[in-house]
Amino acid sequence: MKQSVYNRVLLKLSGEALAGPKGVGLDNSTLRDLGETIRQVTDMGVEVAIVVGSGNFWRGRTSAGMDRVTADHMGMLATAMNALALSDALEQAGVVTRVQSAIEMRQFAEPYIRKRAVHHLEKGRVVIFACGTGNPFFTTDTAAALRASEVEADIMFKATLVDGVYDKDPHLYADAVRYETISHDQVLQKGLKVMDATAAALCRDNHMTIGVFSMDDPQNIIRMVCGEPIGTIIR
Repeated sequence: MKQSVYNRVLLKLSGEALAGPKGVGLDNSTLRDLGETIRQVTDMGVEVAIVVGSGNFWRGRTSAGMDRVTADHMGMLATAMNALALSDALEQAGVVTRVQSAIEMRQFAEPYIRKRAVHHLEKGRVVIFACGTGNPFFTTDTAAALRASEVEADIMFKATLVDGVYDKDPHLYADAVRYETISHDQVLQKGLKVMDATAAALCRDNHMTIGVFSMDDPQNIIRMVCGEPIGTIIR
């Protein structure tokens, strides 16, 4: 069996990562593959926390004409749907989960309580954090940076549509160069679009290492956990 180089990780998944080829909604095959992959990670003894986005259902920033706070609240509700779907996929794969929400919805999820989240992780349960930080104007990237710091994760993984951090958009520029390692300050100074500046600064200030990789292959999660040289490490 492969060996992990980390004891506790926080995985940031975009909503699109749950949508599969469709790009919107939920894809059952994708959820099953993701559930099985995360089960393999927990079988290695790794404690796993997850923050999930909402882009497969709702993108508040593109809701033209809508009040921003209202749009962000709707996005938080969409993350709760994704968290419940991911929880179900993991449970079907044999993984015990807990969904914790930054906004109280006791019929569906536990309220977010840091010590309770850490207790679940120590018991081998996967904890899925829903509703971001519970505040408008903050992205789920910022929520991931915050929760990773709060639960004292060894690293924050950010699964994206590209295989790491590039000096410019690789979809637009054929000569774009991928960084193997880069600092938080360089990400901020160069304005690299790996995550919003608030999230990057929060990780920098709390000495949180970030691993950025592509979710095209769910097995990349295992490769990152084992310290294989894929993607980009921000430290």
